[in-house]
Amino acid sequence: MLSRTADNLYWLTRYVERADCLARILDVSQRLSYTPVTYGGSTNEWASAVLTAGCEDDFVARYGPLEEAKEEDVVSFLAFSPENSSSIRNCFEVARTNARSVRTALTSEMWDVINSAWIELQSFPNRALTRDELSRFLAFVKETSLRFDGATFRTMLRNDAYWFARSGAQLERADNTARILDVKYHVLLPEKEHVGGPLDYFQWASILRSVSALTAFHWVYRDSVKPWLVADLLILNRQMPRSLAACYEQLARNLDDIASAYGRQGPSQRLARSMQARLTNRTIDDIFQHGLHEFISEFISDNNKLGAEITEQYLT
Repeated sequence: MLSRTADNLYWLTRYVERADCLARILDVSQRLSYTPVTYGGSTNEWASAVLTAGCEDDFVARYGPLEEAKEEDVVSFLAFSPENSSSIRNCFEVARTNARSVRTALTSEMWDVINSAWIELQSFPNRALTRDELSRFLAFVKETSLRFDGATFRTMLRNDAYWFARSGAQLERADNTARILDVKYHVLLPEKEHVGGPLDYFQWASILRSVSALTAFHWVYRDSVKPWLVADLLILNRQMPRSLAACYEQLARNLDDIASAYGRQGPSQRLARSMQARLTNRTIDDIFQHGLHEFISEFISDNNKLGAEITEQYLT
């Protein structure tokens, strides 16, 4: 496969996954903005949305101090802004451009999902959305990601095109899960709010909903929502598809399949297996003892390094 084709497939799936994550970030921020006043404390859920998306500098340059972030500005910036290269609109535009470049490498079902999503995106008004309109928009984005993921899984041949596509999706998903978890633990809870209190519980439950994991949490733990159990589910539990461990189990396997097809291992395979082993051999007690924020920061850095290794090894 040409490196250009592999690059288009890899980034196509990354941008679809990124759009899905941004929709989930906005969804949980909207839920948290409904927090009953009786739960106490001041919240900064819209600022946390910008932090989770990793575009704080661009937002501040455009709208001013992050602590003064307003709902309409955050929604506009993360969902529709042409100046934000990672806005949902731009993610879909770049994904469609990549899909057109490798049209013959995609199945008709995959192309139909991306193309129809881009067309439907134009129907959303170019103005501040009402809350009902925003809810419908976020549902549309998440449904598009699910349809594309399903079309990829059910219609692509298991060859190098599939492995590059899935590697991009899993790498992006791991990064997004880590950021969502880190921002909740390190940023979102107000300083004066009691950890384990009503507001804390409501926020953790909203985080689980944002990654479609609340029902799974209760199935696995059969307990009330607790920070260390949420972290265990989203970091170490391989049964949870969005967990870091599950993402890296699939990512290491896809990269090994690419290496087997091309007859050569490389730095990306070694780093992916090393990170997979790290997640397999850790316990949640170890992680909290070391520091959850420190662990996740290190993971995000290594995840970015793996992306650079994949690009260097195969995509340039």
